[in-house]
Amino acid sequence: MAGDKKKASKNAQEMKTVEDQKAKMTGGNESDEFEVVSEEQVKAVLAQYDRESNTREFTGIPKFIIRWMLVAFSIFAVLANIVFTLPEQIKRASFLGIVIFIAFLLFPASKKIKKRVNYVPWYDLALGIVGFCAFFYLVVNFRTIADRAGLFTQTDLVWGVIGILIVLEICRRAVGLPIVVVVSCFIAFAFYSGFSFKRIVTHLSYTLEGVIGIPLGVCTTFIVMFILFGAFLEKTGVGQFFIDISNSIAGFASGGPAKVAVIASAMEGMVSGSSVSNTVGSGSFTIPMMKKIGYKPEFAAAVEATASTGGQIMPPIMGAAAFLMAEITGIPYSNIVIAAFLPAALYFTGIFLMIHFEAKKLGLKGLSKEELPNFWKLFFTKGYLLIPLVVIIYLMMSGSTPTMAAFWSIVSAIAVSMVRKDTRLNFTKATDALENGARNTLGVAIACSAAGIIIGVVTLTGVGLELATGLLTLSGGIPILALFFTMIACIVLGMGVPTTANYVIMATITAPIVMKLGVPIMAAHMFVFYFGIVADITPPVALAAYAGSAIAHSNPLKTAITATRLAIAAFIIPYMFALNPAILLGPQSFATVASTFKVLFMILTSFVGMFSISVGMEGYLLKHMRFWERILAIGAGLLLIDPGLVTDIAGLSLIAFVIALQYFGSRSRNQPVAA
Repeated sequence: MAGDKKKASKNAQEMKTVEDQKAKMTGGNESDEFEVVSEEQVKAVLAQYDRESNTREFTGIPKFIIRWMLVAFSIFAVLANIVFTLPEQIKRASFLGIVIFIAFLLFPASKKIKKRVNYVPWYDLALGIVGFCAFFYLVVNFRTIADRAGLFTQTDLVWGVIGILIVLEICRRAVGLPIVVVVSCFIAFAFYSGFSFKRIVTHLSYTLEGVIGIPLGVCTTFIVMFILFGAFLEKTGVGQFFIDISNSIAGFASGGPAKVAVIASAMEGMVSGSSVSNTVGSGSFTIPMMKKIGYKPEFAAAVEATASTGGQIMPPIMGAAAFLMAEITGIPYSNIVIAAFLPAALYFTGIFLMIHFEAKKLGLKGLSKEELPNFWKLFFTKGYLLIPLVVIIYLMMSGSTPTMAAFWSIVSAIAVSMVRKDTRLNFTKATDALENGARNTLGVAIACSAAGIIIGVVTLTGVGLELATGLLTLSGGIPILALFFTMIACIVLGMGVPTTANYVIMATITAPIVMKLGVPIMAAHMFVFYFGIVADITPPVALAAYAGSAIAHSNPLKTAITATRLAIAAFIIPYMFALNPAILLGPQSFATVASTFKVLFMILTSFVGMFSISVGMEGYLLKHMRFWERILAIGAGLLLIDPGLVTDIAGLSLIAFVIALQYFGSRSRNQPVAA
């Protein structure tokens, strides 16, 4: 009876939260037009479009067992990083062995397999145990294998093959088929290159250049710690704070709910590290509100998907990619944050402008100020929830390791939650955070182990150099063509891959190609990271766009195309910093008065260029634009984004001409169109 009462109380609290959120976003006025997305609908959408959420259901004792296995795994990850000092091979192999065992219990072989509550097929249990044993074979025999100095036995070979096959199968279930196909092609290339079966298997299984290579090493150290930090931060209610503060900032503006979605999703996305889950989480509230005020379903879903995806490139955290980039490139974290700022500002400026002009074109309004929360009251009552973010940024700027920065940020999240009763982390919430952190780690760890196979083949065969040479040959030595082909490769490799694993793959395979063109290391890594991330909104995969489409009940392909149009900046900006790295605001950019003036003028023209492209894409400025006016505006924007005195003068002249045409032209077209 006590358990039933507790469950009923929890359900009532969840329903109250939904109703409170609904009231906040509608000003407390009920409307039949407002569509509340239920928790069941959210789970269904996540299960369909987010591989990591497509897990089996458990109740009662099985649920209790799974929950505490996940909690124990999170505790193990923290202890392995903060307390224990283990050889890397043992640490990574044990980490992956536990991940694989739990993952086979949670992830079904296919989405189409009918789920039965509390049911795990015998073959999945067997695969989980075998996978666990395959990697704990290395843990148990580490000293023996090391002492043999490269002399591997038949038993070593058998367990190595089993481990690789198990990783591929669980990767197919938890991450998706595209990355498995890519990994398989790399393995096939290793055989094609003439390496023996034994050499390939042992290199990929027992060295730090394979399954337990750099990507998994990064995951076992600070990625898992950052994911746990995000899970604890979420339990403090910071997501709700992001939505409330965004409402207070932009809810009153034309098309307010869309602008709220952009601000909230940018803030939440940089912490969550998942475009899809962020799209569904915040989109379950923002998408219905956008539809309610008059935005078309495809546009509403695209706004949320584009903003959530952009959260991954939003400094100072970038979905943990900023920490990864600092580790992989050796560039100080502070430099990466500064470099990422202007491109992210241009990206979100482009989205904001297109949302604004779409609202003006449709004659949409925002909410009245009386219906919105007060910014300062909200900030002074719940602004303390941002302290953990300040802590992690300060520690990283001060030179602390990402692992320790994440750990102390977790501690600070727990501490600040105690300020108010409604944000307080009790034992249940803390264990929920540990459980959720472990769940969120599974897919990333599996993707990282698969990425390790790619890196292993690259180091074994030198295929990375061949890829770079092949692309340069294909492009005829023309840099812009080589960058274009690299962009396509990044989008293909990034399909359906979690943000952190996505960046690791890009940094390993495609960044060296861009660097071979003479692009500096920072610009090269930012270039490939941007295009790896936009795979989430680019057809044909576009998982974030399809997830938003399911919430909005819109056409998935139209939603993905609209999202690609809204995110046009993400397809232009990387070329800007590849061709002109000064836009990344390196220390040399402000070395002299002349260079400072040049950078400031470049920033100004870049924003004007983004404005020009936005109005051209939307076809509306002061009134509806003729087709040729739109072409002129887009052309002006492209000229302004390409740095140079001649192009800047030409671009400014063109956009001034378009504005003059709009201002002095006939006002007969200045009527809002129907929604």
